[in-house]
Amino acid sequence: MSLRHTALALLVALIWGCNFAVIRIGLDSFPPLLLTGLRFLIAAAPVLWLARPRVPWPLMLAVAGTWYVAQFALLFSAMATGLAPGIAAVLDHMQAPFTILFALAIGERPGRQQIAGMAVALCGLVLVAFSIGGDVTVPGFVLGVGAGASWALGNVIYKRVGPVDQSSMIIWLSLVAALPSLALSTAVEGPALILESFVTASWAGWAALAYLAGAATLAAWWMWGYLLARHPASMVAPYALLVPVLSAVISWFAFDERFGPLRLAGMILIVAGLAIVALPLHYAWRRYGGGER
Repeated sequence: MSLRHTALALLVALIWGCNFAVIRIGLDSFPPLLLTGLRFLIAAAPVLWLARPRVPWPLMLAVAGTWYVAQFALLFSAMATGLAPGIAAVLDHMQAPFTILFALAIGERPGRQQIAGMAVALCGLVLVAFSIGGDVTVPGFVLGVGAGASWALGNVIYKRVGPVDQSSMIIWLSLVAALPSLALSTAVEGPALILESFVTASWAGWAALAYLAGAATLAAWWMWGYLLARHPASMVAPYALLVPVLSAVISWFAFDERFGPLRLAGMILIVAGLAIVALPLHYAWRRYGGGER
């Protein structure tokens, strides 16, 4: 990639890396389901001038339901129970090995590198589970893992979409996700809490909501789609590995999040597993260790 495109990929990683700390701030003003719905309602504003992608409605609903509604309702709820941003980012990015597991269920056969990465990441998940306590509760851990699984299920479903304009797809998915999220918030959190949130929300809460909708959803996903359209996925995807690392560092500085030896070892194994899955290690081996000169 050119220097400009490399800088763009690093900017996306930074935006998403800050995202989990921003979620934590937003949850101080809004309950999790309402925050989910408002995020996507604001992100859907450009739908007024963008045509809907030619994707069947059932497929649109399935992708929006898994990628957006389920993933972020579970993630935001996990963090509302006290799951710290750094560990939340790592658990959410378990989507990579979970995607391989779901792909196995529909008959796909992953390579040895993918299986190895999945195994390493799952070992890390077990270590994190054994570290439950303090800022990682059982409900928070389960909801965080569920968020990653929802993202992974959406990945498998999205494979059926085919070539499509990424910008219009993201915005229309946001609209499709906003409506059930807000309905769920009304049913579960109640109109009284919703009204109270609008009245008492701090300026930091509103700023967090603007960041989630504008930067983390619209801007970052547009830049990510722009890069994927111009470079091989194997070249772009590894930059996403920076997200859980940046999230953990930011949470350490911003919220004094601490990682005990067991949890830190688990987080390192998960990130290592993601790296094994995402990095083109087989090409490097073929070139430098397998005789290609």
